[in-house]
Amino acid sequence: MSAVLYIIVPCYNDEQVIPVTAPVFREKLQSLIDAGRISHESRILLVNDGSADGTWDELRRLHGQDACFSALNLAHNCGEQNALLAGMFFAEDRCDCAVTADSDLQDDINAIDRMLDKYEEGFDLALGVRSRRDDDSLSERVSSAVFYRTMRFFKTGLVNEHSNYRLVSKKAIGMIRDFDRTDFFLPALVCNLGLKTATVPYERRARAAGKSGYNFAKRLRLGVDALFAHSSAPLTALTAAAVLCAVLALASLAALIAVSVKIGGIDVPLTVLSLVWLFAAALCGAFRLIGEYLRKTYLQVQPRPRYKIADIAE
Repeated sequence: MSAVLYIIVPCYNDEQVIPVTAPVFREKLQSLIDAGRISHESRILLVNDGSADGTWDELRRLHGQDACFSALNLAHNCGEQNALLAGMFFAEDRCDCAVTADSDLQDDINAIDRMLDKYEEGFDLALGVRSRRDDDSLSERVSSAVFYRTMRFFKTGLVNEHSNYRLVSKKAIGMIRDFDRTDFFLPALVCNLGLKTATVPYERRARAAGKSGYNFAKRLRLGVDALFAHSSAPLTALTAAAVLCAVLALASLAALIAVSVKIGGIDVPLTVLSLVWLFAAALCGAFRLIGEYLRKTYLQVQPRPRYKIADIAE
């Protein structure tokens, strides 16, 4: 019996994007149904992440025209990661597997066929991995390279060049639900589930419509959240840096005193003051790093939901 597949697409201020990309998703779903790869009960689930424009009206219009489109309307903007969770948890009891994809179609939609191949072979996770970024801007390529190298250096478990394009089984969705935490980075979280995982390379393309909602500040915040949520390595690095700074400070101070006694002319108090300020700067950096972990802990213990669903079109 063919699997029920839900294609989950988060939407944020995509009023102009959805009319362009939704028919492509619909055509792909129908082609998989016609080929017998998936059940006719499969759906495209669009999740409105508290958009400020007419995105929700557009999603309701789509559902009214075609029952293959279902939609969730989140009560407020809670971020792409939570929008994906809302879609997966809603689809959990309705599907056998789900594919999460961005609304702009930068991720090759035909890779879904190969993801289904992996699912049929017994894999619970089929991770889309970008094989090239020729259509990305220079800043996007540079920031991406820095991000993935940093995540790999700190051993977060994130698969290189994997983002939000993936197939997850019902079993994988259930395990994700068991992670009762607010500080998470979904691509790294799924990579650490311990399930049978395959990678599916694909070529990243230019956006079919719309503009990226990620500026440098948002990319930086996402990178910090991803690193601190899935690795304690920065604390280990901080300890080593603190020891090294202390040794260098003592060695420098001893050398300066020795030289001043021997030849004179060196302003020892001013030099010591400079070393003190340098050491103070290192301490401030250390406090900021530790404070980031404390912020994560504070967010985690707050009794607040990840998201609230205001309306459903199903």
